[in-house]
Amino acid sequence: MKVVLFCGGYGMRMRNGAADDVPKPMAMVGPRPLIWHVMRYYAHFGHTEFILCLGYGAHHIKDFFLHYEETTSNDFVLRDGRPELLSADISSWTITFVQTGIESPIGERLRRVRHHLGGDEMFLANYADVLTDAPLPEMIDRFARRDAGASMMVVPPQSSFHCVDLGDDGLVGGITPVSELPLWENGGYFVLRQEVFDHIPENGDLVADGCAQLAKRGRLVAYQHRGFWKPTDTVKERAALDDAYARGHRPWALWERDRAVASGGGPGPGARR
Repeated sequence: MKVVLFCGGYGMRMRNGAADDVPKPMAMVGPRPLIWHVMRYYAHFGHTEFILCLGYGAHHIKDFFLHYEETTSNDFVLRDGRPELLSADISSWTITFVQTGIESPIGERLRRVRHHLGGDEMFLANYADVLTDAPLPEMIDRFARRDAGASMMVVPPQSSFHCVDLGDDGLVGGITPVSELPLWENGGYFVLRQEVFDHIPENGDLVADGCAQLAKRGRLVAYQHRGFWKPTDTVKERAALDDAYARGHRPWALWERDRAVASGGGPGPGARR
């Protein structure tokens, strides 16, 4: 299935200063940017046709892939001064780079790459800045069996704040962590049918317009995931992922876990601890 990645936003909360024009998906986690980790996740399950919806800072993303260095994340033999790769990341990937506008909302970005989907009934979409260990094949299979226009992965609230139950007299009746409330939030991993385009107006939004309209018609389903899921909306969140990578705690790196198991080396750095 084709994978549409939205990677054209400003990412203001991730910026270090006015001169920093690097888009959020290019923030580094270990030796590779976020967008690479997301793409590697999809490629691990066999989905290697990517459509990148570019916008702000597009040249950073283009340059990364145009000058991609396989030796950074793959073993190799140096022979006569030339590297001979023992494995590779992106050699089998097809990546379509599409400038979808600097100010375009996500729904409009999706509309502008529709023709690249061809006649595919179903496709995948992602914000390119959230990492997870969700079982993608199960997510796709559940949706494929349903008569629906879209599937949205949902996760428990991630906030560390507490909600306070107040009575009319101002007395506090209870305090509950947001994460324990019976609520779910958008996890940013979508499985879509082309039907979604019927509900996204010009300059519209994928969730507020497309998914909301499908929900009203009973054609939006949710995939509930309680496993690993981490956003990178702030510098602090990105730094936490980078630190976890350095410590070898990479639950999202399913390709590392499965490679280690195949070689007989145990669960690998992507396993839970």
